[in-house]
Amino acid sequence: MIGKLKGLVDSFGDDWVLIDCNGVCYEAFCSGRTLQSLPRAGEAAVVFIETIVREDMIRLYGFATQSEKAWFNLLMTVQGVGARVALSILSVLSPTELSSAIALQDKAMIGRANGVGPKLAVRLITELKGKVPEGGGAIDAGTLGLQAALGEGVAPSTVADAVSALTNLGYSSAQASAALARIVARDGEGMPTEKLIRLGLRELSS
Repeated sequence: MIGKLKGLVDSFGDDWVLIDCNGVCYEAFCSGRTLQSLPRAGEAAVVFIETIVREDMIRLYGFATQSEKAWFNLLMTVQGVGARVALSILSVLSPTELSSAIALQDKAMIGRANGVGPKLAVRLITELKGKVPEGGGAIDAGTLGLQAALGEGVAPSTVADAVSALTNLGYSSAQASAALARIVARDGEGMPTEKLIRLGLRELSS
């Protein structure tokens, strides 16, 4: 089984890359994020590989990081999510953003991916709640804990209000909650909403 390719980038397609390993070119299907992260044709690259074998085909899927590969496999445990949809999700959300979206129960964030409708977005959040793939630990436990509390509506009201205010200012819920998680871990939860917002803005602009 192929686990990783080391070689030269031969060429690209819309959703694949050819990696030349000592004269043998392997075609790997990739997320948009992975394709964007790869070097130009002729340059050296390393791609982590998941091999899927079916009766009528053998197909390689390539990833820039082990974390992305781990999330690909976890996503496909959800009914209705095949390789194409999993790659679509990973094209619009990094592993960190995906962890945040699930913890925050942010259906709209996951629904940005092609092929993910409202029902599938709900199923993804429901089935993957509390799960982090082995090797895919994208965010620290404190941030994940606060995001889960926000998603379940049990976070302190001052923190929830501060997250809401920061998202109204244009930050994503994942960015706002991550910034406030760092502040709460450092200074505690007892601050008024106004101070949390002010510190959150400082944290996000630094």
